[in-house]
Amino acid sequence: MDTDEAYRRIVDRYGRVADLETTGFLLFWDAEVMMPPKGELVRASQRSTLEQLGQELLADDELAEWLDAVDDDALTADEAANVREVRRQHEVAARIPEDLTEELSSVTAEAGSVWREARAEDDFEQFAPYFERHVDARRRWGEHADPDADPYEALWEQAVGYHSQAYVPYERVEEVFDELREALVPLIEEIRASDADLATDAFAGSFDTDTQEALSRDALDLVGLDWDRARLETSTHPFSYGTPADVRITTRFDETELIDGLTSTLHEFGHTDYSHGLELDAYGTPIGEPRGLGVHESQSRFWENHIGRSRPFWEAFLPKVQERFPETADVTVDDAYEAVNQVKESNLIRVEADELTYHMHIILRTEIEDALVSGDIDVEDVPRVWNEKMDEYLGITPDTDREGCLQDIHWSKSFPGFISYTVGSVIAAQLWAALREDVPDVDARIADGEFDAVHDWLVENVQRHGKRYPTDELIEVATGEPLTADYFVDYVTEKYGELYDL
Repeated sequence: MDTDEAYRRIVDRYGRVADLETTGFLLFWDAEVMMPPKGELVRASQRSTLEQLGQELLADDELAEWLDAVDDDALTADEAANVREVRRQHEVAARIPEDLTEELSSVTAEAGSVWREARAEDDFEQFAPYFERHVDARRRWGEHADPDADPYEALWEQAVGYHSQAYVPYERVEEVFDELREALVPLIEEIRASDADLATDAFAGSFDTDTQEALSRDALDLVGLDWDRARLETSTHPFSYGTPADVRITTRFDETELIDGLTSTLHEFGHTDYSHGLELDAYGTPIGEPRGLGVHESQSRFWENHIGRSRPFWEAFLPKVQERFPETADVTVDDAYEAVNQVKESNLIRVEADELTYHMHIILRTEIEDALVSGDIDVEDVPRVWNEKMDEYLGITPDTDREGCLQDIHWSKSFPGFISYTVGSVIAAQLWAALREDVPDVDARIADGEFDAVHDWLVENVQRHGKRYPTDELIEVATGEPLTADYFVDYVTEKYGELYDL
């Protein structure tokens, strides 16, 4: 078999894997948004079947033969990138026993509906058996994926599919976390000791959730969502999945929290923007897929924080808020900017947290995950350890597990479930600094409601590349530097130092 034929077969096979994975996303979206309650009786089986089929196609011996038949020197750069990524995923998938793949597919498909019930009833014990099965299966997955590595490290570095973030070593993650602890903990303490009087109640009140949804749609119109390729709904936990042609966005609204629903929508828009920025013609190949969850989160955190929490954005968007909610007529741009960037005394919920305390949520969860996989704690210990770490890092303790360890859906479906949020925030700050160098008048453009330059820059420097480059190379291609936490630390230090007169 010559290289051309082998490459054609590799791409055809991987395209089938991509179809199965993205169809599984649609089934997940449907289950979270509009499936009738009894649909869960078969939905778990349906999703499990798709996941197992995808893993079987990736691990298949035929694929190994085609990869061996390819002469890498005869490939174009893009073809070589596709082969590199398929080979990596195949080698990992081939190490995982079929029965373990089946077990993981089954427990993650079932655990989502159990989590929803447990959260609604504030009953961790109801979720615990599924969580324990999930942790145990992930531990064994890590041991098979890289027998020479720590299982949790292997889970992060060797993951395949949408939930992977290859080429960012766990050692580098720990270094970034250490840098953030060193910078953020004293900054948060200074802020809490500050006498600065921010307009924290600028958006206090009760806000109709249907009108909030209309406002979120206004925001998506402003930033440039292509509605012909996207759909917005609500769910218990916000998420978005999709392809360059079809992204399903979900968000949520609380009548007492106007800003949280808006920032959640902008966060999920960032994911959608990434999917829309991929090359449609490359769908079904690694180059047509996002680089990984860390880079994916860089896009969501970019739009949520660097855009949605910026003063120029509120210059453009505040009139629309006041049109939808006339009771905010007296709110100024400065008031809005201060309100959306306040560091709250109570930050129990991760998705409602500010830019600073948010990362203590991520570090807390990651420490718990690592301890679970290593066996240092058991699943039954999680509520207690969670509360202890919340008190240690944030000085608050949740009254219920619904506000504590049951607040996120992630532990029903992915593991590690949270590292990528902080890695993404660090990348986002680095991208924001590079964008501002390349587009010096970006603030003025945003204030005028013009986002084309932002979209164009992200597409050109990040999104269109898909998995063309390993993560570290992609960051350097986009910004001229390897991954560094310096830009994030500088960004939050300057921003919050100004806000709180530090």
